[in-house]
Amino acid sequence: MRILTSLVLGSCAFLGGATVVWLGPNVAARAFGEPGGGVAELNALSDRFEAIYRRLGPAVTSVEAIKPATPASGKTAKTVEDSGSGVIIQAEGGRGYLVLTNNHVISGARPEQISINLADGRLLRPSQVLADPESDVAALRVEAAEGLPTAVLGDSDRARVGQWVVAVGSPFGLSQSVTHGIISARERGQVSLGSTIRIKDFLQTDTAINPGSSGGPLLNLDGEVIGINTAIASQSGSNSGIAFAIPINLVKRVVRQLQERGTVARGYLGIQLAASFEPAEAQALGLDRMRGAKVEAVHPGTPAATAGIHVGDVVLQVDSVAIRNDNHLINLISMLPAGQRVRVQLWRDRQARTVETVVGDWADAQARYRAPAQ
Repeated sequence: MRILTSLVLGSCAFLGGATVVWLGPNVAARAFGEPGGGVAELNALSDRFEAIYRRLGPAVTSVEAIKPATPASGKTAKTVEDSGSGVIIQAEGGRGYLVLTNNHVISGARPEQISINLADGRLLRPSQVLADPESDVAALRVEAAEGLPTAVLGDSDRARVGQWVVAVGSPFGLSQSVTHGIISARERGQVSLGSTIRIKDFLQTDTAINPGSSGGPLLNLDGEVIGINTAIASQSGSNSGIAFAIPINLVKRVVRQLQERGTVARGYLGIQLAASFEPAEAQALGLDRMRGAKVEAVHPGTPAATAGIHVGDVVLQVDSVAIRNDNHLINLISMLPAGQRVRVQLWRDRQARTVETVVGDWADAQARYRAPAQ
């Protein structure tokens, strides 16, 4: 399986040449003309998709960036052009506009090398680039003589597995492409996206997303942005029905800090977590079920070392929050402010015990030494 972090929409796939769709016995019969309200129900859903695009489509942009070439780009190329998508929002305090996108779409490009193509044909350049490589979030500040259409940000914590969603973007350079699907899963963290992306807490969707759609919005049926599309899992390089979006609540926290201070403050404990912690291993340690995050290393001079956390401990809880897995712990601690005192429940020697520690500053740790994963 291959994870692609540049997204664009792919070609449509038709199942044979017939127009036969199985909708269940009742809906299928009504859809083909028998008495009942099936057609009206389907038309209502179709109208909803159309209304979402009519309202949000003008706020979706294509983004192009000219970047320094990497060895993988070819030996003779000095620059490469990358493309993705974006969505316009009102900046906090009404101070102009921001185009939300992925950091990997624009990383390495100067503001004058970034083109933002609006749905109405206008071309804008960002006056400022705000980016956080660790979450793959970027916000491009733009000014416009005329007002710009903007999207409304929703609440990704309310996203439900199985709910309908709509994606708008520029897959394969085809701007203003619309697809729909459902939320397939939440809190996906076991996704390999490269060494720079550390904060991973994705919404998974089967919505058709392809290279070039990176940075485009994932919308609920109320037309609110609940995610920023960022990656796909694929063996072919195009849509295979498994795509990932950054939850918009995470994006909001990151963008707020980027606007206020230019960087994102994150907490850390000073432990390296096991990349693999299997149910059989949890059972062997005496746990009743698979849960928590196993400590693989403790770095000296860190909050974890001071608190007495040991290699082999399983972190079960931080304050009142039960830890599901390693990515859950990383995301939780990274959102805490440096200096906050927390109670950490550990599983050691087949019993639970609790220690207290003070959350450290991730930036300070990076400045002193190569910081641990958490």
